[in-house]
Amino acid sequence: MGSGIAQAAAHSGISVILYELNPAVLENAKNSIEKNLQLLVEKGKITAEQKNMIFRHIQFTDDIQTCLAGVFIEAIIEKTELKVALFNQLAELNHSESIFASNTSSLSLNDIAAKIKNPERVIGMHFFNPAPIMKLVEVVTTNYTNAETIRIIIELAKQMGKVPVICKDSPGFIVNRVARLYYIESLRLAEQGLSDFIQLDSLLEATGFKMGPFKLMDLIGNDVNYAVSCSIYERLNKPGRLMPSYIQKEKVELGELGRKTGKGYYNY
Repeated sequence: MGSGIAQAAAHSGISVILYELNPAVLENAKNSIEKNLQLLVEKGKITAEQKNMIFRHIQFTDDIQTCLAGVFIEAIIEKTELKVALFNQLAELNHSESIFASNTSSLSLNDIAAKIKNPERVIGMHFFNPAPIMKLVEVVTTNYTNAETIRIIIELAKQMGKVPVICKDSPGFIVNRVARLYYIESLRLAEQGLSDFIQLDSLLEATGFKMGPFKLMDLIGNDVNYAVSCSIYERLNKPGRLMPSYIQKEKVELGELGRKTGKGYYNY
């Protein structure tokens, strides 16, 4: 997701610093962006010259000391304490007006903002996978976010060619709250032996959905999707209709996370 957001920003002419602590992961991100841009060249979407220009807009680094910017968008693991630690580390390196936007899909942004210096500069900027293609961005406000921060992030989203939708911090925000039943009811049908993954995907795609729930969970990552389901379930006081599925729990425990591991509900 982080590399996808970086690519989307660079494609819009924005200078980007892509930071990743692990050099191997950073190299994978670099290769992924290069591959994605080359596919766009081959499809005639951009020229080779445009590809090189986009790539030049991205600086790759594993040194946090070089992360100096006006806006930060984090897309790290879904753990509040790690996001807080990263933002506070960046706050020490940057001026007090820097904005800290989280791409979290399930955590409370109010909880994150409350532990950050200048919490009025903390906001959610939730992209959807794949970030370079999907237009929607949820701009999530906290109890602390000021009007100027909201304005800047909305303008940034538009500059990136996205469609920003404002919502308040709440479990799952808008899209993940609505989408839970798409996933969970499909998993429930599979649990009860009433249908299988392939048939359910085929049926839902035949009714107009671009991607069936199991293909979509594999694309998102079963670990991410399951974590979101658990978070929303807990934060809404465990309603039965939103109980996470043991099928997806088993997938996560087996490391069958979807496309990124080569196996999920399908083999890749």
